[in-house]
Amino acid sequence: MALEWVVLGYAAAAEAVMIILLTLPGLDALRKGLIAVTTSLLKPFLSIVPFCLFLLMDIYWKYDTMPSCESQNCSPSEHLRHQKSIMKSQRNALLIAAALVFYWILYSVTKLVVRVDQLHQRIEKLKNKE
Repeated sequence: MALEWVVLGYAAAAEAVMIILLTLPGLDALRKGLIAVTTSLLKPFLSIVPFCLFLLMDIYWKYDTMPSCESQNCSPSEHLRHQKSIMKSQRNALLIAAALVFYWILYSVTKLVVRVDQLHQRIEKLKNKE
């Protein structure tokens, strides 16, 4: 089950890199290519949303069916395993949240950058008419 978390981590990292590249000043020469690549990747990256929901249900199921280790009859190793499992679930939930937030930010930033480029083109057209 670790492969799906690796895939989600790489997808979140790719989204973060694209956000950084789109928002960095001084990359005007590369901006058109970055916009084209990002807009073409937005639809495939939309598959992250149901994937994250599936993984969130998996975390919930594991948490719901996890044996409780709050009583005195747990050995130290069982208690440690229980705590590790809770920590992994929390880490994975943060990864899910990060991937969803990065997708939303990437979508919003791409939409804004495309709109700004369209407005710049309109301004250039109006200047050329005069």
